[in-house]
Order: sequence, then structure tokens, then C-alpha cells
Amino acid sequence: MKFACLFSLVLLAAPALAQPAQKPVARNIIIFVADGLRYGSVEANNMPNMFKLKSQGVDFTNSHSLFPTITTVNASAIATGHYIGDTGDFGNTMYTGTPLLSGHPIAEMENNAVLAEMNQKFGGNYLNEDTLIARARAQGFSTAAIGKLGPTRIQDSTAAGDGSETLILDDNTGHEGGLGLPAWFSAGMKNAFLTGGAPASQVPNIPQEVWLMKATTRIVLPHFKQSGKPFALVFWSRDPDFSQHNTKDSVGEYQPGINGPSGKAGTRDADTTLGELLAALKQQGLDKTTDIFVTADHGFLTVGHDSATSPSAKDGQIALGFLASDLASALNLPKINGSALGADAQNPDVVVTGNGGADLIYLPQNKAATLAGPIVKFLTAQDYVSGVFVHDTLGEFPGALPMSAVNLIGSARTPAPSIYVSFRSFSGDCPNKLQCAVGIHDSVQAVGQGSHGSLSRPATRNFMAAIGPDFKTGFSDPAPISNADIAPTLAHIAGISLPAKGKLKGRVISEALVGGANVKATRKTIQSAPAENGVRTILNFQQVGEQRYFDAAGFAGKTVGLTPP
Repeated sequence: MKFACLFSLVLLAAPALAQPAQKPVARNIIIFVADGLRYGSVEANNMPNMFKLKSQGVDFTNSHSLFPTITTVNASAIATGHYIGDTGDFGNTMYTGTPLLSGHPIAEMENNAVLAEMNQKFGGNYLNEDTLIARARAQGFSTAAIGKLGPTRIQDSTAAGDGSETLILDDNTGHEGGLGLPAWFSAGMKNAFLTGGAPASQVPNIPQEVWLMKATTRIVLPHFKQSGKPFALVFWSRDPDFSQHNTKDSVGEYQPGINGPSGKAGTRDADTTLGELLAALKQQGLDKTTDIFVTADHGFLTVGHDSATSPSAKDGQIALGFLASDLASALNLPKINGSALGADAQNPDVVVTGNGGADLIYLPQNKAATLAGPIVKFLTAQDYVSGVFVHDTLGEFPGALPMSAVNLIGSARTPAPSIYVSFRSFSGDCPNKLQCAVGIHDSVQAVGQGSHGSLSRPATRNFMAAIGPDFKTGFSDPAPISNADIAPTLAHIAGISLPAKGKLKGRVISEALVGGANVKATRKTIQSAPAENGVRTILNFQQVGEQRYFDAAGFAGKTVGLTPP
């Protein structure tokens, strides 16, 4: 009997031993970014493609944008898998310390020429980290970055701009300032019905999205398939961000704000664009070997401009550049221009760069230690402020938390701000308070239009979902994840080496992968010492291992989604 059992085992094992080792199936990876898409906007009747994707694939029910909740900030995290203290992309608008070709030391990051200059000034790669697309390219993948000007280029910021490496298509393609195109793409344009260059942005952004998706589905995907190599592709949809920023459905009023017809048209535009991509993958037989990660760089709020404490307010309303004007008044410093304060234009004492729902304050001179205290004291007394973070090297200040608490200090090459200011937000009139929140913004948008940037939950609550052969099906992931987790996860799936210089890294979202176990997350709250008026900066975050996920921060009662201790 024992012999018979042993014999049976040998017979069963023999075929397995005789089989040659199977080569792992190569994976294609796609990141689709719906700029400014809020989680609550994805409803079956308005966004059927994204709703179906999150229902059939992985629905990340606890998603996070990184602070400040601005486009290029999160583009750097999506690209590298690092938090902002490592990437050094501290805002859409940053102070560089030295003049750029424009003659000013302020970098507007949604610009390919500026990004190239930033690389030149900061060691050949201002991010100081390799991007996922660059590493894929180095390992023999076909690569492309397509979509919105600025964040698209960041996805492979060091690639040659002549089309010989990663294909890069954006608003400038076919126009002055556009990057070079490879011969295979140019040759396919006529058959793809692509005439001229990429259309200009509009509300909703349909013509530009159609042009870029035609390029993707009719030229890029067929070429990648024919090459026989795995591919890595990023598509960055400008909508719904552009439509929400520029809505005119209720200028001067909070309702419907970004939830009106223009905002909804922008969300449908992004959804339709994703639908075209999914259909093309299936039609070309690429869906079974392609993992797709859909994300948004940030959430959104309706813009407000009211203040009863701002020295620069007129009739209770503040305007673009109000914080710089207010600090000039409070510190008794001359205002050199819209952002710089001091007596010497070449060596300002204070520089303020506006970033919507958050402003960055730089103190570039040796007066930083002297100025930081009065600035924080002024900020904590303003009705438009809700949250202050100060560079750790300047010490501790009542009412403020250190920048390291939100991963803003790491191995970055670019000059770090001295102080971050997050602005106040409040709930609008609708059942889902994250969908109709209003926030103070240092931006060009009028009351009733949209913007983002603050450390409020409406701004950090972005949409994230994934589908493909390596992701679970019909899975709702309750664990916190962020834009810094995308690159490590897709690199893990595709076998792409992603070395790191800095330590502020995202994690592999293992619980969302086939066979992955659930992870343990904890919720935490920290707060500063009180300012003279009693206000404290409170930070709510979640943690998985060493990774922090920032829910909201600010002063009690002045930030939507903030829970006081």
C-alpha cells in the first residue's frame, strides 16, 4: 500500500518535472491621469467608463493627493514614487534662488522650457530621482507620455526632446515650442486624421482630448504592438481640471460652482477619453497584458475670496497676490513686485509664490530666523489661513507644525520653502460635503470658479482605481494609498528597477494585487503648541508601515474634513 502511494506521487510529479520553465508574460503599464477628478464625481450615469473600471477592478476608497494639492507637485510623485521633500517640485510656482532666462527667479513649472532650465540648474535632473518612464525606457520598454503641458514632460523629464527616446505629445505638439516627433509618428498622422497640431484648451476640452487620444490609439498603440516590446505609457487628461477652473456657471456665487454643467461636461470628457483608450486596447488585443492605473493629481474646491482680517482686502474681498501684500504691510517691508518683499530687488527678504489653496513663503536671506516668528504670528491671526508648516531648521513656532510632518523635507536639490500656508475651507450646501466645499485661494479664478492646493480633504480626496491582469477584480481597497504609491506598484508588476536616492518613498500597493494580503493601517493626529490666540495647526493622517497619508490639516473649524483631537 505504501509502495502504491509513492508510485502515484512519482507519476503525478513527472509531467511537472518534464515541463520547461515558462517565461513570465511581459506586462504593459498605463497611467491615466484625469486631472482634478474628485472621487465623488464618478457616478454611473455621468462617468460610466470610470465607474465600470473601479467596479470591475480595484476601487481605492481611501485615496490621497499629496500636499500641496497642485498639479506638478503630484506629477513629480506619480512620476518617481517619491514624496515632495525628495522630488523638490514644491509647487506649480516656485522660487529658484537665481534668475531664469525670463530674468526672474520664479519658475512656472507647467512649461517645457522652464522644466528644461530647471534640469540645467539642478544637476541635470531637478527631481533628483529617476522616473518610472525613464527607467522603463532604459530597460527596453517602448515609452510615451501624452497629454497636459508640464506634467506630461515631468513623466520623463530627462528624455531627449527630439523624439528619439520617449515620445512626448502635449499642448505644444505641432506648434512653436513643441518637442520633436519620431519619423514613425509623423508618418502615421495622415492616416490617423491628425491635421495641424494639438488644439488649444477649451471648456470642455473635447477637441484637444480627441486629438491626443487619436494619436494614442491610432498611431502609438499599434506601433508599440508591432515592436513586440512591452510598453509604459502615461496619458494626462487636462479635463476635468480645465473645465472646473474655468467654469462660468455661477461666477460670484458658490452654487453650483464647479458642480454645474461645465464641470460635469469636463468629467464626461475625461471619462469618454478613457473609454476610447480601453476600447482600443481591447480591439488591438492588448487588454490581457496591460495593467491600467487611473488617478487624479488632486481634488477640487469652489473658489472663495472673502476675508475680514486681510489688510489688502477691499470690500471684504481679497485678490491675487493678497498674501504677499498682507505680509508687506505686516512686516513693514517694501513690495518689490507681485511676490518679492524687501529693499533690494536682487536679494529680497521674503518671496511669496501663490499656489491656489496654498502659498509658499521663502526667506532666502540670513534674516530668516528673525522673520519667521513674526510671519507665523501674523498668519495664525488671519481668518483666511488654516494651517502653517515651518521648515524644521528654523525651529518650533506656536501655532505651526514642522514641514517634515508632511514629508516636505528630504533629499531635494531645489530650494525648499521656509513656510507653507494652507488656506481656509468650508462646507457648501450639498449632502456630500467634499463635493461642494469652498476654499480661499490665491489664484486668478473668480468666486464660483474652481481651484485646489490646500490640505483639506476635498483637495486630497482624488479618484484612484486600477484594472488589469495583475490587479484583483471587484475589490474595494480600504487601505490608504497616494500618488506616491503608483510608480512602485507598477514597477513591481512590470519588473522595472526603480532605484532611489531619497528615503521618502511610496509603497507597493500589495493588497490590491492578485494574491495580496490586506495591510494594517492606523489613524493618527498631531497638533502644534497653541498660538497666542489659541489656534493650533492640527494634522490628521493615516499610516501603513513608514508611509504617511495626509487626510487634512489646519485650524479647528476652518478645514473641511479635519477632525480635532
